[in-house]
Amino acid sequence: MTSQVQLDAGVVTRCRRRVHLENDPDVVQAQSAPPDLVAEQRKADAAAHRRGVATALGRIVGSDLMEIPTGPDVRTADRERVTLAAMQAGTQFIWGAVLPRDESGGRRGGIDLLVKDSTGYVPVLVVRHKITDPGQGARTSSLAYPLPGASRADPLRRVRPQPRDQLRLAHAQRQLQAAGYAVRGRASGGVIGMDADVVLWHDLEAPTWPGGRTALSEYDARFSDRLSVAHAAAGGAEPLARPSRIVECKSCPWWPNCEQDLRRGRDVSLVVRGEDAVVLRRVGVPTVDALAALDPAKELTPLVGMPFSDAVVLARAWLRDLAVVRRVPRVDVPRADVEVDVDMESFADLGAYLWGSLLSGADVGEEHGYRAFATWEPLPTNDEGRSFGEFWTWLTGVRLRARARGLTFRAYCYNELAENRWLLASAERFAGQPGVPTIAQVKEFITSDAWVDLFGIVREQFICAHGKGLKTIAPVAGFTWRDPEAGGENSMRWYRDAVGMDDGEPNDPQRLRLLEYNEDDVRATHALREWMTSDAMARLPFAGDL
Repeated sequence: MTSQVQLDAGVVTRCRRRVHLENDPDVVQAQSAPPDLVAEQRKADAAAHRRGVATALGRIVGSDLMEIPTGPDVRTADRERVTLAAMQAGTQFIWGAVLPRDESGGRRGGIDLLVKDSTGYVPVLVVRHKITDPGQGARTSSLAYPLPGASRADPLRRVRPQPRDQLRLAHAQRQLQAAGYAVRGRASGGVIGMDADVVLWHDLEAPTWPGGRTALSEYDARFSDRLSVAHAAAGGAEPLARPSRIVECKSCPWWPNCEQDLRRGRDVSLVVRGEDAVVLRRVGVPTVDALAALDPAKELTPLVGMPFSDAVVLARAWLRDLAVVRRVPRVDVPRADVEVDVDMESFADLGAYLWGSLLSGADVGEEHGYRAFATWEPLPTNDEGRSFGEFWTWLTGVRLRARARGLTFRAYCYNELAENRWLLASAERFAGQPGVPTIAQVKEFITSDAWVDLFGIVREQFICAHGKGLKTIAPVAGFTWRDPEAGGENSMRWYRDAVGMDDGEPNDPQRLRLLEYNEDDVRATHALREWMTSDAMARLPFAGDL
């Protein structure tokens, strides 16, 4: 039996409603989303990374590597036929493979690399993200021997969880099985990550997923569900997936379509996302109005993302168009005589190129205001260690001078996960360079009361109807960014221009743009805590009053 639709590997990590919209012929014809420049840049970076891996592999294996033709003038059907011919001929390495469509299973798609084992082909995925962390236990092999049989337990690496990678490998494995070219025996798949120095191997039949599931069984369940959704959409049947707001909505090109439907129905997912919205609908609370009418002191059903009482208050705040309400009668923010606001800018997993700081409070012999410690050499670079060492030396100097003068000191950031990650990583990567602290010194600082995460305070003491991000909360405190395009994703694009990553020509105006963006971030943090400790809190609605 031939499937009415064929789906690629991406559907198993997309929401069900998006799968419906992508397969509804009427909706697809009407949809016209504006281009996402950041997403297009990510795709270009990923393509460049794959090209680099293909070149490196070609140098190692030579003529044993066959590359499937690609380009705007090459039809997908032709690429499928060439891939099939290469497998029939027993080609050892097939790059850019487009696997034969699984007509009965409803699958289509390709895989970056196919490697011939003694009994069939093994799929290998090439990705532009980290696939391991320091540790041990991951099974890896060198690029020269990209086969699971050549792998060993790596004493330096442990697997970094990347469920999407395993699901994509499972999709390719099912395609290979349908075509009759999968290896006999246990199914495995490899991943070459950002460092491109080894192949990480996943046992697709090992019970490594929650509940003892395997990557293959998880994939099968998800794909079967998405295929049913797509069939219903393509056939004009009653939709199997209705709109519901989840985390991925903010980056989905279909969000305007879904948001319109959700607002029209005042759907409960507008204030509680994901599984919590599903749970509330299941117990008869489908709308924001219905949720707001409940008694917050009487838990109707337990929620995962927040306490039930918070969900009710959020609904009431949403109906009153209140972005922020106090969770507590009196907001408490630790303050000090000498204060420093800190914000770090990084570029993907390559490093932290800028540490910005804003000094305020009592005099410690340093000029108050904004300081930037940056490297403008393209990451990764040892010059990153120089800028980090200068930042740490300056921050430690301020802290010590405050202590010597009998003054209290605190440094503030917004969401310490990012800053802490690069504080620790920089101390490890650049150990021994001038000014660079030891890991123990960093840990002493970030676990002390001198390091304050304002995000944690906002999470504990406020209920936020539109999210807790700095770009959402600081405007409530009256702060505005100078750049109308200010945002983490856009800053990645500016950084590429600033260091000449694409054309080798550094762009000074973009460097200035990044410095102003970083300065605004630290000033936003400063403005937020000033607001949180001002008389304005008395005028901010209290959750207990709602």
